[in-house]
Amino acid sequence: MHDPGYAAKADGPIARPDPEVNAGEPAHVCRLLEVVQTLAPRIAAQRHEFDSGRRLPDTIFAALADAGLFRLWLPQALGGPELSAFAFMRVVEACSALDGSVGWLVGNGAGMSRIGGYLDEAVVREWYADPRAFVASATGAVGTATAVAGGYRLSGRWPFGSGAHHATRFMVLASTRPGDPASPLLCCYPGRADVTILDNWHVSGLRGTGSCDFEAQDVFVPAAHAHPFLGLQSTQPGLLYRMPPSSVFAWSICGVPLGVASGAMTSFTELAKGRSGNRAALRDREIVQATVGRTRAMLCAARAFLIDAMTELMAATDIGGQRLVEARADIRIANAHAAKTATSITDMLAAGAGAVAIFETCALERAVGDVRAAAKHIAMSPSNYITAGRLALGLDPGTTRF
Repeated sequence: MHDPGYAAKADGPIARPDPEVNAGEPAHVCRLLEVVQTLAPRIAAQRHEFDSGRRLPDTIFAALADAGLFRLWLPQALGGPELSAFAFMRVVEACSALDGSVGWLVGNGAGMSRIGGYLDEAVVREWYADPRAFVASATGAVGTATAVAGGYRLSGRWPFGSGAHHATRFMVLASTRPGDPASPLLCCYPGRADVTILDNWHVSGLRGTGSCDFEAQDVFVPAAHAHPFLGLQSTQPGLLYRMPPSSVFAWSICGVPLGVASGAMTSFTELAKGRSGNRAALRDREIVQATVGRTRAMLCAARAFLIDAMTELMAATDIGGQRLVEARADIRIANAHAAKTATSITDMLAAGAGAVAIFETCALERAVGDVRAAAKHIAMSPSNYITAGRLALGLDPGTTRF
């Protein structure tokens, strides 16, 4: 997939990618992709530790951080690469094709580096002065934030803290009026020393992400380390930071299922070239050939829908109104569709491989588990179809987090 830039008329039809825009970016993206590939042997050699440790080994995490893969959306004004949405997805896909857990943490960690577009510049510079800075985010629960002089007292327990063991900061949701469903939510950023990680990540997929629960009890969070969850104002001019944060958050991980599926296709292709005794190679069977062709079409179609939806979101962001509402709904269903398609692809390939795909030593076994785990994320939930359908039928979205 090429790395499209962006060009659009403010009041025109759906904008289309323009590879000439941000012409300096593709070379930088190519360098990132080259670095990702150089990490492939090390990831393969240590993959067994992903499962036994239920987290990435420290050496793998450090290699990813040192390559700059956890700060892809840090603003250029703060020394970051500020990749386009399309380039970001491409890098996440490449990481996920090597390993789902690696891609998941790159998507999550690099996705959270976009906080540089919302928090005070001095705060972000301090946090990201650490070359291995990583912000673990959790939005699956709401804690409490009691206003005090200079900030808030934060308490709560949050699940799915991907990368928690390596995190330098945590992003959590908290309510200033517990029990009031109308209370505005805050994004708070406690430090590593302020939280306790609960070792409960025993799962069937994305086992290396260390996505443990964590909790905080009456810790102080300065006002400068918090911002509104909805309706926040960007502190940087880039389009990335003006787009609806919930849509961008969902986009940050949408490349993971596609990357896992792409990696599964590569593994299946290599597997299909081999022979077992006197039996013909899998690739010589017409049904296998059809499966490879069909899955390739499915992957390309799902990716094209995602790119089309993001392109329209970019065009609609500064226009607003109904066009932006529809664009946000389309991003949601594009994410859900991509996850479902990736799940179908890995299932088809595993079925085509036969019994060998049930062994832990087979890359397809891991791919099936990883893509199913990724697809459970709220950003890719089938409930997104309901939200889009409600809007298309003239109803409200049916959720306060739209």
